[in-house]
Amino acid sequence: MDFTPTEEQAAARDLAARIFGDLATPERLTAAGAGSDPELWKAVCAAGLVGAVEELGLLGLVLLLEEQGRTTAQVPFAPTCVYGLLAVGAHGSPEQRGRLLPGIGDGSVVVCGAFPAQGGVRAVRASGRGELTGTVPVVPWLRDATHVLVADEHGELWLTPVTDATRVEPVELTAPWSAGRLTLDGAAAERLGGTEAHADGPTSAQADVRVTPHADGPTPAHADVRVTAHADVLATARTAFAGLQAGVCAGSLARAVGHVNAREQFGRPLATRQAVQLRAADAYMDIEAIRVTAYEAAWRRDAGLPYATHALTAAWWASEAGRRVVDTGQHLHGGAGADLDHPVHRHFLWGRQLDAYLGCGAEVLQELGELIVSEEAQP
Repeated sequence: MDFTPTEEQAAARDLAARIFGDLATPERLTAAGAGSDPELWKAVCAAGLVGAVEELGLLGLVLLLEEQGRTTAQVPFAPTCVYGLLAVGAHGSPEQRGRLLPGIGDGSVVVCGAFPAQGGVRAVRASGRGELTGTVPVVPWLRDATHVLVADEHGELWLTPVTDATRVEPVELTAPWSAGRLTLDGAAAERLGGTEAHADGPTSAQADVRVTPHADGPTPAHADVRVTAHADVLATARTAFAGLQAGVCAGSLARAVGHVNAREQFGRPLATRQAVQLRAADAYMDIEAIRVTAYEAAWRRDAGLPYATHALTAAWWASEAGRRVVDTGQHLHGGAGADLDHPVHRHFLWGRQLDAYLGCGAEVLQELGELIVSEEAQP
């Protein structure tokens, strides 16, 4: 396997780094408060970064999300790409792709995901007429969304526009993700894939997708398998948000390193202390583990290979190691790390929020173990 970015992926990553570095400044982030930055979102979309993900693949998206995470840029980039562009591109009908993808690419359609983890409680039900009812307490970036990708109690995927039948109430998370409480009261939705609903429950025609490796790639014996659209989108989301966590952690560590190099104690920089060096070194190793597992899962998806266990592995590292890294970043700042207005505190909050998103470490580890056992039991 080769995780070296293509020229196109590297160019997009560098462009994202410039845009986020120039516009996602601490002053702008403070001014945005608990919301997103609409001007930054316009800049990201105008640069073609959202639309480019269709060609760059999941590995390309992971690279872009790393750059967003370094600055904790407040834009709905990750959810729109995961639950919108990639989900519709992989599982939408030809009509849905033609109708939705252009708007997603130019930023006029913003998609978020009311998406529980595989073992989570699904509080949404779909009627035979494609109407959704139920409540999802916390949906990240919901207040920015024009559409929501919803997983119902059967794991079926529905795309619904934010309308009068979709009540959105602000939720103040510790991390400013423009989160909201979603209440669906007979909201009209379309099944992802375009098939019709049936009164006696979901159909399996849309939900089952065959994952086949590319003709010019490796073809392991177990590569041609059936997975549900829900499982595929969830694995994609976990991989992408692991990439975002890698960037959040890298930004936290970079700020900590700058602080301990500049801060002196008893006439010597804090960075010369062995205990400080060891904490920073451990954090660096954790970041590399998050990054390489996210890269591997993304590369396998782009190559058409099974990647469910790899996505869970990346999610576990993003949760467990991510929490350690942002704790270290705040700790190495000493008293400044306790300042809620300090830039490093944003990395701490984002890291903690990502730690639990789509399943915390223990939940992901249990799911990974169950998946490995089920795969070994197959003939």
